[in-house]
Amino acid sequence: MAPSKVLAGARVVLPGGVVDDGRLVVEGTRIAEAAPAGAPVLDLRGHWLVPGFVDLHNHGGGGASFTSGTVDEVLHGIRTHRRHGTTTLVASTVTGEMDFLVQRAGLLSELAEQGDLAGIHFEGPFISPCRKGAHSEELLRDPDPAEVRKLVDAGRGQARMMTLAAELPGGLDSVRLLAEHGVIAAIGHTDATYEQTVRAIDAGATVATHLFNAMPALGHRSPGPIAALLEDERVTVELINDGTHLHPAALELAFHHAGAERVAFITDAMDAAGFGDGRYLLGPLEVEVADGVARLVEGGSIAGSTLTLDRAFKRAVTVDRLPVPDVVAALSANPARLLGLADRVGSLEPGKDADLVLLDEEFDLKGVMRHGEWVVDPQLG
Repeated sequence: MAPSKVLAGARVVLPGGVVDDGRLVVEGTRIAEAAPAGAPVLDLRGHWLVPGFVDLHNHGGGGASFTSGTVDEVLHGIRTHRRHGTTTLVASTVTGEMDFLVQRAGLLSELAEQGDLAGIHFEGPFISPCRKGAHSEELLRDPDPAEVRKLVDAGRGQARMMTLAAELPGGLDSVRLLAEHGVIAAIGHTDATYEQTVRAIDAGATVATHLFNAMPALGHRSPGPIAALLEDERVTVELINDGTHLHPAALELAFHHAGAERVAFITDAMDAAGFGDGRYLLGPLEVEVADGVARLVEGGSIAGSTLTLDRAFKRAVTVDRLPVPDVVAALSANPARLLGLADRVGSLEPGKDADLVLLDEEFDLKGVMRHGEWVVDPQLG
């Protein structure tokens, strides 16, 4: 077991608010109530200490794809995001052949079983061809509950979320099936009306996959899914805060109507996150990344992001001017609660995993700890 350590002097974001000149005790892999005599003290004055980030929706990073990479490549992608503060990560797939997705679920579930991942998110193939985004249209299909169940079973208890267009044939039955099996039903890549979205929520859908993106725009006569998802207190809305996917006014609208307790910042990252510009594959589709923006080579649709959650944090505070506790909720507490992991991660409380992020006064990342060990050592002396 790692020796106890005391992290002192930082502004610590706790569930009850911000504590100036705070003190956090780490004992082994957990946060502790008190430190034993003689425990070393790390002076963190001039910094912020926040919970490790929890990413619900992530396709890869560091040049590695969670959809197609080997075990070693997937682990490399996970480590890339850990270095940017994401200490809990759900691996997302993209639309593919059913047999291939079943195979991927097997590989990813093994990594979840050994603690490297927090589970699997299936994005597609049960989505609308009208709102396919960076998904291969010829591989899309209606959400047959039997096929939905096949993917859930392939995850061996590690399926955490599935994005689907509930207006398609079989959609509502599939939402009910997911809810019955403890898998989050997420509405996304959808052409649903307001009324169809309300029915999907009533059937058990609880997440909006990257709200505003890959769905009809908000209209004053035909409000579509956005209004239904924002107004219902049972729904958490994902937001990609990279400055490309959302105008700041749209992000402000979401926070105003959903409230900070119903927003989850995600990356929707693909291979280029933490890696660089160039050509990549997202599933079977070729993607060009230029100036950090990923678009399909054919058609030009946005194809995921190159975002990391430390950048999402800094933008939310410095550009969007959101209160730090609200940003922490969106990056940590809310997604942890959705995943059923709030007893372990998502906030800095005794008994929980010692997963934390150290930021300087400009909100640049300076340190990352996971399970009591520094992933990024702050090197503060």
